[in-house]
Amino acid sequence: MSNKQSYTGPFILLTSLFFLWGFITVLVDSLVPRLKEVFELTYFQAGLVQFAFFGAYFLLSIPASKILDAIGYKRGIILGLVTMGVGCLLFYPAASYRVFGVFMVAYFTVAAGMTILQVAANPYVALLGSEQKASSRLNLSQAFNSLGAALAPAVGALFILSDNILSSTEIAGLSDIAKETYYNAEASAVQSPFIALAVFIVLLAVVFSFVKLPVMMSEKSSTSYFGLLKERNLMLGVLGIFCYVGSEVAIGSYLVSYFMETGMYTVISESEFMRNIALFFDSSIFEKDPKAIVGVFVTFYWSGAMIGRFVGSYLTSRVDPRLILGIFASSAVALVFISVATSGLVSMWSILAVGLFNSIMFPTIFTIAIDGLGDKKAMASGLLCTAIVGGALIPPFFGKMIDAFSFNAAFVILTLFYGYILYYGMKSYNSFKNKA
Repeated sequence: MSNKQSYTGPFILLTSLFFLWGFITVLVDSLVPRLKEVFELTYFQAGLVQFAFFGAYFLLSIPASKILDAIGYKRGIILGLVTMGVGCLLFYPAASYRVFGVFMVAYFTVAAGMTILQVAANPYVALLGSEQKASSRLNLSQAFNSLGAALAPAVGALFILSDNILSSTEIAGLSDIAKETYYNAEASAVQSPFIALAVFIVLLAVVFSFVKLPVMMSEKSSTSYFGLLKERNLMLGVLGIFCYVGSEVAIGSYLVSYFMETGMYTVISESEFMRNIALFFDSSIFEKDPKAIVGVFVTFYWSGAMIGRFVGSYLTSRVDPRLILGIFASSAVALVFISVATSGLVSMWSILAVGLFNSIMFPTIFTIAIDGLGDKKAMASGLLCTAIVGGALIPPFFGKMIDAFSFNAAFVILTLFYGYILYYGMKSYNSFKNKA
């Protein structure tokens, strides 16, 4: 039996992991505006949701590699899935008792499981078939990651954001029976999707326990993590990953709030074209909370990342990836400024289009950063994954800027992060040309 025939099933299962963590990562964004209303949080406090989620990458990326060395990659995948399942189950008591701290523990636990999966799944996909097509397989798996990210906002809008949240003053005015009814409905909106995810994840873990996977051969490097700090190109890339993940997550986390504050609900309601788009997702959506209506359009932000990944894959095969990175970063800067300087549909679609240009940033920065490192690449990958902590730090900072100034001021500051990615891309491009 050929390699292709032997590993078609495992490849499909591994690709489902990419879809899964892309879906869950973005589903978290749907909870940000909801938790902001439920717990009456400031934008900064709401941003702490992402701190709990992406902080796990900072704390656990390097330990995850050591865990995998100890128990093996297949068991590591199962451990990661079980950990994610436990995290999803924690949303049940968190929603039932309305405890913000339990929500944070749930987020961290889910992200801990995802961190283990990220470390384990990528090298496995590379092994499932010929070495010549390893890159093609990874690109296909990453495309399904983006597909999961693209579908999550619609699911979040239809379930998590679909009901009206009452303020503490409004709740205090309800009768005891009405309060209980309201609390049950409020909890169910969060519990139902995450319980369903927990069941699916546990079933997936059971399936993986019976699947035959190739033995992972790991290369040992004599270099320490401290030794890698001397690799200037790598460390600039680590900062690039930090800026990219933080910027992408900050925009995705606050899009619903941004659209609500800029009056996009009214604009959508008054535009037949926009109404038809919203009705395509849900024929009864205009009977639901306005957040659900604007929330479905966040799908286009993450869909742009999926489309851009396919387009970017083609472009980087024909044009130097460093130059493409610079072009995409400059496009992101321009679109953010357009959104800030305009209003209505132009402002809305320009900020959504940033997702298209976010698409290639992670894999391109990653590839540039590890170029020429030889057997140091595995350890370098650990450092680069640790930089995903940008998704934990930049969103609260972004929220603090909104609280202190405005959305426009926060977005302008965000262009500095994209500006750095532009700098990194062009600096790497010029260095490569000078060597050639």
